[in-house]
Amino acid sequence: QVQLVESGGGLVQAGGSLRLSCVPSGSISGINAMAWHRQAPGKQLELVARLPNTGSTTYADSVKGRFTIARDNAKNAVYLQMNSLKPEDTAVYYCNLDQLQGAHTLRLWGQGTQVTVSS
Repeated sequence: QVQLVESGGGLVQAGGSLRLSCVPSGSISGINAMAWHRQAPGKQLELVARLPNTGSTTYADSVKGRFTIARDNAKNAVYLQMNSLKPEDTAVYYCNLDQLQGAHTLRLWGQGTQVTVSS
């Protein structure tokens, strides 16, 4: 079974930058959307950015202008460039790929990577 392997998290000072990566461990097809989510301690899972095959890219209001989602179609990889980081961006970040399987969509998840922003 293909797994989504995340990397790039860590500890950074406020104002700094990090780049998260999410790469499938094997061959995968039928991906029609890629996204990043995050979950801060004591809070619900939040959509950070979503990049569909067609249609517009969407961002959470709290990250607009600071974060950029990008994809590598050849690898089915998805990246999240995070600039001007704030302490409130501290969370575990999860990537997901939506895979079409017939009439259904299977949501694949990464294992999560911790991002900690110090003030």
